[in-house]
Amino acid sequence: MRPIKHIHGDKAPQWIGDGFYVKTLINHLDDDPDINYRHTDPFLLFDYGQPTTFAPNPHYQTKPHGIGQHPHKGFEAVTVAYAGEISHADSAGGRGDTLAGDAQWMTTGRGITHEEFHSEAFGARGGLFSMVQLWVNLPSAHKLTAPRYQSIKRADMPMVTLTADSNHQTAIGTAAIIAGDWQGIKGAASTFTPINLWDIALYRAGATTLQLPDTHNVLLLVQEGEVLVNGTAISAGHLIQFASPTQHRAEMAAEQVATHDRIELCLLAAHTDELAATPVKAPVKTPVETSAKLLLLSGEPIGEPVAAHGPFVMNTKEELHQTLRDYQAGRFGQ
Repeated sequence: MRPIKHIHGDKAPQWIGDGFYVKTLINHLDDDPDINYRHTDPFLLFDYGQPTTFAPNPHYQTKPHGIGQHPHKGFEAVTVAYAGEISHADSAGGRGDTLAGDAQWMTTGRGITHEEFHSEAFGARGGLFSMVQLWVNLPSAHKLTAPRYQSIKRADMPMVTLTADSNHQTAIGTAAIIAGDWQGIKGAASTFTPINLWDIALYRAGATTLQLPDTHNVLLLVQEGEVLVNGTAISAGHLIQFASPTQHRAEMAAEQVATHDRIELCLLAAHTDELAATPVKAPVKTPVETSAKLLLLSGEPIGEPVAAHGPFVMNTKEELHQTLRDYQAGRFGQ
Protein backbone atom coordinates (compact mmCIF):
# COMPACT_ATOMS: atom_id res chain seq x y z
CA MET A 1 0.00 0.00 0.00
CA ARG A 2 1.51 3.32 -1.04
CA PRO A 3 2.23 5.38 2.12
CA ILE A 4 0.97 8.93 2.53
CA LYS A 5 3.87 11.39 2.45
CA HIS A 6 2.15 14.74 2.99
CA ILE A 7 -1.33 16.27 3.18
CA HIS A 8 -1.61 19.68 1.52
CA GLY A 9 -4.40 22.07 2.48
CA ASP A 10 -3.14 24.73 4.88
CA LYS A 11 -2.70 27.39 2.19
CA ALA A 12 -4.48 30.75 2.19
CA PRO A 13 -6.97 31.16 -0.67
CA GLN A 14 -6.49 33.87 -3.29
CA TRP A 15 -8.39 35.36 -6.20
CA ILE A 16 -7.25 34.72 -9.77
CA GLY A 17 -8.89 37.52 -11.66
CA ASP A 18 -12.32 38.10 -10.16
CA GLY A 19 -13.80 34.71 -11.05
CA PHE A 20 -11.66 32.04 -9.43
CA TYR A 21 -11.15 31.74 -5.65
CA VAL A 22 -8.45 29.09 -5.22
CA LYS A 23 -5.95 27.49 -2.91
CA THR A 24 -2.67 26.60 -4.62
CA LEU A 25 -2.02 23.26 -2.95
CA ILE A 26 1.17 22.36 -4.82
CA ASN A 27 3.49 24.59 -6.84
CA HIS A 28 6.57 23.60 -8.83
CA LEU A 29 8.28 26.76 -7.58
CA ASP A 30 8.16 25.45 -3.99
CA ASP A 31 11.73 24.71 -2.90
CA ASP A 32 10.90 22.42 0.05
CA PRO A 33 13.04 19.34 -0.75
CA ASP A 34 10.57 16.98 0.92
CA ILE A 35 7.50 17.93 -1.11
CA ASN A 36 8.78 19.80 -4.18
CA TYR A 37 8.25 18.99 -7.87
CA ARG A 38 10.72 16.10 -7.74
CA HIS A 39 8.05 14.23 -5.73
CA THR A 40 5.05 15.25 -7.86
CA ASP A 41 6.56 15.06 -11.39
CA PRO A 42 4.86 15.39 -13.93
CA PHE A 43 2.33 17.51 -11.97
CA LEU A 44 3.57 21.08 -11.62
CA LEU A 45 0.74 22.94 -9.92
CA PHE A 46 -2.66 22.22 -8.41
CA ASP A 47 -5.26 24.92 -7.75
CA TYR A 48 -8.28 23.87 -5.70
CA GLY A 49 -11.24 26.12 -6.43
CA GLN A 50 -13.14 26.46 -3.17
CA PRO A 51 -16.93 26.27 -3.61
CA THR A 52 -17.94 29.92 -3.98
CA THR A 53 -21.39 31.40 -4.58
CA PHE A 54 -21.66 34.17 -7.18
CA ALA A 55 -24.63 36.48 -7.56
CA PRO A 56 -26.01 37.01 -11.07
CA ASN A 57 -23.77 39.40 -12.97
CA PRO A 58 -25.88 42.17 -14.62
CA HIS A 59 -22.73 43.59 -16.24
CA TYR A 60 -21.62 40.34 -17.91
CA GLN A 61 -21.45 41.78 -21.44
CA THR A 62 -18.95 44.47 -20.41
CA LYS A 63 -17.32 42.91 -17.35
CA PRO A 64 -17.61 39.11 -17.09
CA HIS A 65 -16.03 37.43 -14.08
CA GLY A 66 -12.77 35.62 -14.85
CA ILE A 67 -9.38 36.47 -16.27
CA GLY A 68 -8.46 38.05 -19.61
CA GLN A 69 -5.76 37.23 -22.15
CA HIS A 70 -2.55 35.85 -20.63
CA PRO A 71 0.29 33.63 -21.92
CA HIS A 72 1.49 30.09 -21.18
CA LYS A 73 4.24 27.88 -22.58
CA GLY A 74 5.75 24.44 -22.04
CA PHE A 75 3.03 22.49 -20.20
CA GLU A 76 -0.64 21.45 -20.24
CA ALA A 77 -3.37 23.16 -18.20
CA VAL A 78 -6.24 20.89 -17.21
CA THR A 79 -9.51 22.09 -15.67
CA VAL A 80 -12.15 19.87 -14.07
CA ALA A 81 -15.52 21.49 -13.37
CA TYR A 82 -17.63 20.50 -10.35
CA ALA A 83 -20.09 23.40 -10.28
CA GLY A 84 -20.56 26.42 -12.52
CA GLU A 85 -19.46 26.99 -16.12
CA ILE A 86 -16.49 28.62 -17.87
CA SER A 87 -15.93 29.83 -21.43
CA HIS A 88 -12.46 29.37 -22.95
CA ALA A 89 -10.90 31.06 -25.99
CA ASP A 90 -7.25 30.93 -27.09
CA SER A 91 -4.89 32.26 -29.75
CA ALA A 92 -4.73 28.88 -31.51
CA GLY A 93 -8.47 28.91 -32.22
CA GLY A 94 -9.53 26.70 -29.34
CA ARG A 95 -12.94 27.58 -27.92
CA GLY A 96 -15.43 25.87 -25.67
CA ASP A 97 -17.73 25.98 -22.68
CA THR A 98 -16.90 23.65 -19.80
CA LEU A 99 -19.97 22.71 -17.77
CA ALA A 100 -20.28 20.92 -14.43
CA GLY A 101 -18.90 17.39 -14.88
CA ASP A 102 -16.80 18.34 -17.94
CA ALA A 103 -13.06 18.89 -18.30
CA GLN A 104 -10.82 20.86 -20.64
CA TRP A 105 -7.24 20.00 -21.55
CA MET A 106 -5.14 22.79 -23.04
CA THR A 107 -1.68 22.02 -24.42
CA THR A 108 0.29 25.27 -24.34
CA GLY A 109 3.30 23.79 -26.17
CA ARG A 110 5.40 26.39 -27.96
CA GLY A 111 3.21 29.18 -26.65
CA ILE A 112 -0.41 30.26 -26.41
CA THR A 113 -2.48 33.10 -24.99
CA HIS A 114 -5.97 32.49 -23.67
CA GLU A 115 -8.80 33.84 -21.59
CA GLU A 116 -11.25 32.18 -19.22
CA PHE A 117 -14.49 33.73 -18.00
CA HIS A 118 -17.66 32.48 -16.41
CA SER A 119 -19.98 31.41 -19.23
CA GLU A 120 -22.71 33.80 -20.32
CA ALA A 121 -25.41 31.43 -19.01
CA PHE A 122 -23.74 31.12 -15.59
CA GLY A 123 -23.12 34.85 -15.43
CA ALA A 124 -26.82 35.46 -15.97
CA ARG A 125 -28.06 33.10 -13.28
CA GLY A 126 -25.15 32.96 -10.80
CA GLY A 127 -24.88 30.16 -8.27
CA LEU A 128 -22.27 27.79 -6.85
CA PHE A 129 -18.90 27.70 -8.61
CA SER A 130 -16.14 25.15 -7.96
CA MET A 131 -13.38 23.87 -10.22
CA VAL A 132 -9.82 22.60 -10.01
CA GLN A 133 -6.92 23.28 -12.35
CA LEU A 134 -3.69 21.35 -12.61
CA TRP A 135 -0.60 21.92 -14.69
CA VAL A 136 1.01 18.87 -16.29
CA ASN A 137 4.60 19.18 -17.48
CA LEU A 138 5.60 18.39 -21.06
CA PRO A 139 8.81 16.44 -21.74
CA SER A 140 11.56 18.27 -23.63
CA ALA A 141 10.73 16.39 -26.83
CA HIS A 142 7.26 18.00 -26.83
CA LYS A 143 7.94 21.39 -25.22
CA LEU A 144 7.54 23.13 -28.57
CA THR A 145 4.62 21.10 -29.85
CA ALA A 146 1.73 22.92 -31.51
CA PRO A 147 -0.88 24.19 -29.04
CA ARG A 148 -4.19 22.33 -28.92
CA TYR A 149 -7.43 22.35 -26.98
CA GLN A 150 -9.44 19.31 -25.91
CA SER A 151 -13.00 19.90 -24.72
CA ILE A 152 -13.96 16.75 -22.83
CA LYS A 153 -17.66 16.35 -22.12
CA ARG A 154 -18.95 14.18 -19.31
CA ALA A 155 -20.73 11.91 -21.79
CA ASP A 156 -17.39 11.19 -23.51
CA MET A 157 -15.67 9.98 -20.34
CA PRO A 158 -15.76 6.20 -19.82
CA MET A 159 -17.56 5.47 -16.53
CA VAL A 160 -16.57 2.52 -14.36
CA THR A 161 -18.28 1.14 -11.27
CA LEU A 162 -16.41 0.91 -7.97
CA THR A 163 -17.36 -2.13 -5.90
CA ALA A 164 -16.89 -2.92 -2.23
CA ASP A 165 -13.79 -4.92 -1.31
CA SER A 166 -15.97 -7.05 0.98
CA ASN A 167 -18.50 -7.86 -1.75
CA HIS A 168 -17.75 -7.17 -5.39
CA GLN A 169 -21.45 -7.38 -6.22
CA THR A 170 -22.05 -4.19 -4.21
CA ALA A 171 -21.52 -0.92 -6.07
CA ILE A 172 -20.38 1.93 -3.83
CA GLY A 173 -19.24 4.52 -6.36
CA THR A 174 -18.13 5.45 -9.85
CA ALA A 175 -15.02 6.75 -11.57
CA ALA A 176 -15.08 8.86 -14.72
CA ILE A 177 -11.85 8.17 -16.62
CA ILE A 178 -10.81 11.59 -17.89
CA ALA A 179 -7.35 10.34 -18.86
CA GLY A 180 -5.26 7.22 -18.54
CA ASP A 181 -6.17 3.59 -18.21
CA TRP A 182 -8.50 1.69 -15.91
CA GLN A 183 -7.83 -2.02 -16.35
CA GLY A 184 -7.82 -1.67 -20.12
CA ILE A 185 -10.47 1.07 -20.34
CA LYS A 186 -8.88 4.14 -21.95
CA GLY A 187 -9.64 7.67 -20.83
CA ALA A 188 -11.07 10.41 -23.03
CA ALA A 189 -8.03 12.74 -23.11
CA SER A 190 -4.95 12.39 -25.29
CA THR A 191 -1.73 12.83 -23.27
CA PHE A 192 1.99 13.05 -24.06
CA THR A 193 3.14 10.92 -21.11
CA PRO A 194 1.39 8.16 -19.10
CA ILE A 195 -1.12 9.93 -16.84
CA ASN A 196 -4.23 8.86 -14.97
CA LEU A 197 -6.91 11.40 -14.09
CA TRP A 198 -10.00 9.82 -12.51
CA ASP A 199 -13.01 11.75 -11.20
CA ILE A 200 -14.35 9.58 -8.39
CA ALA A 201 -17.70 9.66 -6.60
CA LEU A 202 -18.43 7.50 -3.56
CA TYR A 203 -22.11 7.27 -2.66
CA ARG A 204 -22.36 4.33 -0.30
CA ALA A 205 -20.41 3.46 2.87
CA GLY A 206 -17.78 0.79 2.26
CA ALA A 207 -14.21 0.30 1.15
CA THR A 208 -12.84 0.01 -2.38
CA THR A 209 -9.32 -0.32 -3.72
CA LEU A 210 -7.77 1.59 -6.61
CA GLN A 211 -5.06 -0.08 -8.68
CA LEU A 212 -2.24 2.14 -9.89
CA PRO A 213 1.12 1.65 -11.62
CA ASP A 214 3.86 1.44 -9.00
CA THR A 215 6.10 3.62 -11.20
CA HIS A 216 3.77 6.64 -10.96
CA ASN A 217 3.79 9.61 -8.62
CA VAL A 218 0.34 9.80 -7.04
CA LEU A 219 -1.88 12.63 -5.73
CA LEU A 220 -5.46 12.45 -4.49
CA LEU A 221 -7.79 15.39 -3.87
CA VAL A 222 -10.79 15.15 -1.58
CA GLN A 223 -13.06 17.59 -3.38
CA GLU A 224 -16.20 17.06 -1.33
CA GLY A 225 -17.10 15.16 1.85
CA GLU A 226 -14.73 13.22 4.10
CA VAL A 227 -12.99 9.89 3.53
CA LEU A 228 -10.51 7.54 5.13
CA VAL A 229 -7.55 7.10 2.81
CA ASN A 230 -5.24 4.28 3.87
CA GLY A 231 -6.79 4.63 7.33
CA THR A 232 -6.27 8.41 7.59
CA ALA A 233 -9.29 10.73 7.73
CA ILE A 234 -9.14 13.44 5.04
CA SER A 235 -11.66 16.25 4.61
CA ALA A 236 -12.62 18.35 1.58
CA GLY A 237 -10.05 20.77 0.23
CA HIS A 238 -7.03 18.60 1.02
CA LEU A 239 -4.62 17.06 -1.47
CA ILE A 240 -2.78 13.90 -0.49
CA GLN A 241 0.76 13.44 -1.77
CA PHE A 242 1.88 9.83 -1.62
CA ALA A 243 5.43 8.56 -1.24
CA SER A 244 7.34 8.65 -4.51
CA PRO A 245 7.94 5.34 -6.31
CA THR A 246 11.66 5.32 -5.50
CA GLN A 247 11.06 6.03 -1.81
CA HIS A 248 8.35 3.37 -1.62
CA ARG A 249 10.57 0.75 -3.25
CA ALA A 250 13.52 1.64 -1.01
CA GLU A 251 11.38 1.16 2.10
CA MET A 252 10.15 -2.20 0.84
CA ALA A 253 13.72 -3.29 0.07
CA ALA A 254 14.90 -2.21 3.53
CA GLU A 255 12.22 -4.44 5.03
CA GLN A 256 13.26 -7.24 2.67
CA VAL A 257 9.74 -7.39 1.34
CA ALA A 258 9.16 -7.83 -2.38
CA THR A 259 7.63 -4.71 -3.90
CA HIS A 260 4.55 -6.53 -5.11
CA ASP A 261 3.89 -8.93 -2.24
CA ARG A 262 1.29 -6.84 -0.51
CA ILE A 263 -0.40 -6.05 -3.81
CA GLU A 264 -0.57 -9.72 -4.61
CA LEU A 265 -2.13 -10.43 -1.21
CA CYS A 266 -4.83 -7.96 -2.13
CA LEU A 267 -5.31 -9.76 -5.44
CA LEU A 268 -3.93 -6.86 -7.41
CA ALA A 269 -2.11 -7.22 -10.72
CA ALA A 270 1.67 -7.12 -10.64
CA HIS A 271 3.36 -3.69 -10.80
CA THR A 272 0.51 -1.92 -9.01
CA ASP A 273 0.04 -0.10 -5.72
CA GLU A 274 -3.22 0.18 -3.82
CA LEU A 275 -4.92 3.18 -2.28
CA ALA A 276 -7.87 2.21 -0.10
CA ALA A 277 -10.59 4.89 0.04
CA THR A 278 -13.38 4.43 2.57
CA PRO A 279 -16.22 6.93 3.06
CA VAL A 280 -16.68 8.02 6.67
CA LYS A 281 -20.18 7.23 7.93
CA ALA A 282 -22.28 10.07 9.32
CA PRO A 283 -23.48 9.76 12.93
CA VAL A 284 -26.10 7.04 13.05
CA LYS A 285 -29.16 9.20 13.43
CA THR A 286 -30.87 8.79 10.07
CA PRO A 287 -30.59 6.21 7.29
CA VAL A 288 -29.14 8.82 4.87
CA GLU A 289 -25.95 7.60 3.19
CA THR A 290 -22.78 9.70 3.12
CA SER A 291 -21.05 10.70 -0.10
CA ALA A 292 -17.71 12.06 -1.25
CA LYS A 293 -15.99 13.27 -4.41
CA LEU A 294 -12.31 12.75 -5.14
CA LEU A 295 -9.87 13.38 -7.97
CA LEU A 296 -7.06 10.88 -8.52
CA LEU A 297 -3.89 11.94 -10.33
CA SER A 298 -1.03 9.61 -11.15
CA GLY A 299 1.76 10.01 -13.65
CA GLU A 300 5.02 8.56 -14.87
CA PRO A 301 7.80 10.95 -13.77
CA ILE A 302 9.47 12.74 -16.67
CA GLY A 303 12.70 13.13 -14.74
CA GLU A 304 13.97 16.25 -16.52
CA PRO A 305 15.15 19.58 -15.09
CA VAL A 306 12.65 22.43 -14.87
CA ALA A 307 13.34 26.14 -15.35
CA ALA A 308 10.20 28.18 -14.75
CA HIS A 309 8.96 31.72 -14.28
CA GLY A 310 5.29 32.59 -13.92
CA PRO A 311 3.35 31.01 -16.80
CA PHE A 312 6.42 29.63 -18.61
CA VAL A 313 7.88 26.17 -17.87
CA MET A 314 11.04 25.18 -19.76
CA ASN A 315 13.98 22.83 -19.17
CA THR A 316 16.90 25.29 -18.96
CA LYS A 317 17.44 28.89 -17.89
CA GLU A 318 18.56 29.79 -21.40
CA GLU A 319 15.30 28.43 -22.86
CA LEU A 320 13.40 30.40 -20.24
CA HIS A 321 15.28 33.61 -20.99
CA GLN A 322 14.69 33.13 -24.72
CA THR A 323 10.97 32.65 -24.05
CA LEU A 324 10.85 35.93 -22.12
CA ARG A 325 12.73 37.73 -24.93
CA ASP A 326 10.38 36.28 -27.55
CA TYR A 327 7.32 37.34 -25.57
CA GLN A 328 8.62 40.88 -25.10
CA ALA A 329 9.55 41.10 -28.80
CA GLY A 330 6.18 39.87 -30.09
CA ARG A 331 7.56 36.53 -31.32
CA PHE A 332 5.75 34.43 -28.71
CA GLY A 333 4.39 31.11 -29.99
CA GLN A 334 6.22 31.26 -33.31
